[in-house]
Order: sequence, then C-alpha cells, then structure tokens
Amino acid sequence: MTTLMWFRRDLRLADNPALDAAARDSAVIPVYVHADERADGWAPGAASRWWLHHSLAALAAELGRVGSRLTLRTADETDGALLALARETGATRVVWNRRFEPAAAAHDRRIEAALRGAGIATESFNASLLHEPGSVANQAGRPFQVFTPFWRHCLARPDPAAPIAAPDRLPAPADWPPSAALDALALQPTRRWDEGLEACWQPGSRGAAERLAAFVREAFDQYTVDRDRPDRTGTSRLSPHLHFGEIGPRQVWHAVRAFAAPRRLRWRESQFLAELGWREFAHHLLHHFPQTPTEPLRPAFAEFPWRDDPAALAAWRRGRTGYPIVDAGMRELWRTGWMHNRVRMIVGSFLVKDLLLPWNDGARWFWDTLVDADLAANTLGWQWIAGCGADAAPYFRIFNPTAQGRRFDPEGAYVRRYLPELARLPAEWIHEPWKAPAAVLHEARVTLDVDYPRPIVDHAAARGRALLALASITPPARAPG
Repeated sequence: MTTLMWFRRDLRLADNPALDAAARDSAVIPVYVHADERADGWAPGAASRWWLHHSLAALAAELGRVGSRLTLRTADETDGALLALARETGATRVVWNRRFEPAAAAHDRRIEAALRGAGIATESFNASLLHEPGSVANQAGRPFQVFTPFWRHCLARPDPAAPIAAPDRLPAPADWPPSAALDALALQPTRRWDEGLEACWQPGSRGAAERLAAFVREAFDQYTVDRDRPDRTGTSRLSPHLHFGEIGPRQVWHAVRAFAAPRRLRWRESQFLAELGWREFAHHLLHHFPQTPTEPLRPAFAEFPWRDDPAALAAWRRGRTGYPIVDAGMRELWRTGWMHNRVRMIVGSFLVKDLLLPWNDGARWFWDTLVDADLAANTLGWQWIAGCGADAAPYFRIFNPTAQGRRFDPEGAYVRRYLPELARLPAEWIHEPWKAPAAVLHEARVTLDVDYPRPIVDHAAARGRALLALASITPPARAPG
C-alpha cells in the first residue's frame, strides 16, 4: 500500500501524527501542493513566502536523511493535484494534519469529499494545537471570550501527550513520482530585500529545536521579568516556527516541563505557557467568530469614525512617525520580519489611537511583513489593541509612546539598534529627541526633520481626539487619571 502524506503547516518529522500514521503500514510519498486557490483574501504575504521557501528546503533535506524525498506540485486546485498524484503512484490513502482557520477547514472538507468520491481513503489529525477549537466551551456550552477563564479551563485538562519521535527511516515507494523544482513555486523575492531575514532566522525544524532549547536553558526562568524588554533577549522567538509547524505546541509544553519540573519552577502556571495559551485562544476565537479578520467582534466599533490619512499611514509603515520606540519597532519589522511583542502593542496603539487609523490597515501590513503572520493571532492582537475584540484592552487605555519607551527601553539600546541616526543621543533624550537642547542635538549629529522627523502628531492632543471618537459610539467612558 502507498500513502500520500500531504504537508501544509506541519513542516516537520517529529511529533507529526499524520506522518506517523502513514508510515506504520505503507510506503509514504510526502507531498506539498502549492495551489493559488485561497478565496478568503489572505494569501501568504511576502515575508511568509520567504519563510515557506526555506522551510520547504529544510523539510526536503530532513526527509532525505530518513531515506525519503519531498514531492512538490503546483496546481490550480489542490484536490486535482492530489488525485493526479494518487493515480500516478497507485496511492490508496491520503493523510494530513488539520488546519483550523474557517476557510482552510472548509477547503479541507471539500478535498476530503473529492478524494473519498474517487475511492481514496483519507485520515486527518491535530498537530498544531493543544486543544482543537471546537472542543473547548464554557459551562453554558458557548465559546469563551475572555482569556483567563479559557486558559484556566485548558489547564484543568490532562497534560498533552508526549511528543512522537521523528522516524529513523520512512518506507519508500518502488518508484518516486516527478517533482517540481522548489524555485518553480516562485516564493522568493524577485528583488533582494531579505538579507535581514537571512541574518536573523534559520527556518526549519532544526532551527526551531535549537531556538527552543536555547530559550528554556537561558531565558525561561527570567521570562516574566524580561519578556517586556525589547532591549534584551528575553522571548522565545518561536512564533514563526510554530506557525509553519516546524515545531508543535506539545513539543514546547514538554520541553518546558522537562526543564522546569526538576527545578521546582511553577511551569504550568508560567507566563510563557500562558503565551502558548494565548495562541490557543486566538484559534478558539477565529473558529467561533470567522468574520473577525475583517470585522470587529464588538458591533459598536463598526461605526467607529476612523480617519483616512495615507500620509500618516505611510509614515507609520516606514518608521518615520517621530516617536523613536514606534519607529524602531517598524524598522525592526521591515529588517527582520518580526517585532517584539511589547513593541507590537505600542505601534498598534499608536496607529489606532494616536493616528486614529483603522486596525485593519495595521493587520494587513503585519500580514505582509511578518514571518510569523498567523491569521488567528494577527486578528486577535489587532482587535485587542483596538479595543474592539474579545478580552480587549479598553479603548481608553492609550499607550504613551514616550513613556513606554522610557519604561521598557530605559537606556535606549533597542532604539539605537534600529534607528542609527539617533545612536549618539544620550538616554535622557533618546525617546523624545524633539525636546533635546540644540547643543545635545548638535553633539549627537541630529538635525530634526532632516536626519529624523519631529512627531507627526502631538500625543496629548491625539489622546483627546481618540477619546472623543470612542464617546461617539459608546456612552462616555471614564479614562484613568
């Protein structure tokens, strides 16, 4: 018997339940189908396509080490490509790991029906989440909309099963089908802008495992303290590896337990595992509220008086707002395809509250530029900061970018890394260069509006404008003093 192992967002051999099932009693033909058929408007952005290219290359190499190979196919429709490959190879079964975004899940159901209609057996598994979104509900049987009780409910469940070991060998077919070249998928940029990504990342399961091991060894026990400091290496940076399935959440869970339990650290209640829970919560919400990638979960925000200001949006995207912590974050994003989570909140607040621009504009930009662009997480994050989603920060909680910079980048190391034009400014002025004395600016070789812009908006005035906008759709909300 021959089985097609259909890879998607599970680009690894270890803890891959579909691959494990395929290899038990049949020859295995691993296949990745690149089909331009997404109807939900969220085709992968440029940074995600870059990552996917390198992740597929890493997967192919990993398969080669266990006596197998990756068959690549390009097609208009995935079901047609899988049916054609089954006919070519005599495969009688197709297995895969499920995706849970609503459009992807509906797509999978159509493919399953087409395959079974052609007499081909199918089987699917969960490899990407600790708990499938439809399996978690509150006491009333409804979806959770607040994170804390959601995660408390998840923690009350039994621990996830131990990860499945990677196979030493994969049973190979007598003959291998032809494969498209990886370059035929046209995932790489035609003009080089990806040098920064190459310098920062190692896509693939090996890079994921090395990053996880380094994090639990060097940063886990300080995570609660360091996770908000973009000037430190205090976060795991596992998000793109998890998104592409180069590592699974069960592997992360058990790696943390193996490190922390002997040291008697309270690992199950740790802030780091809560971040894994936030990822689960994002998929839970998207499953139950599939309209939220484009529509606010809170209906009142459909009438919010957003502004249309292309120049301000362009300044935000380019990192030229005049607020150093915001601009450093946006330039980190462009250079590395990633942004520190605290800074994501700061730049998000600045877009939707200081500039009063729609959260959808931010979500679309992140989607194109983040290597970890994930529809569920991106949607939850932007609706959280905009105050229009589940468990959202109140809209009147408006981050002061100067105060945030001083608190979380007190010496200005993060700003200096990504805004070299301000590198010579002393820490006293690094987060508000427009207030620096002329002599300080001269000594730092900074000419405002030439080397670095003045703020494009006054934060105090913008805050007042944002609160008035909120009052236009809801009863007046008292802002904290």
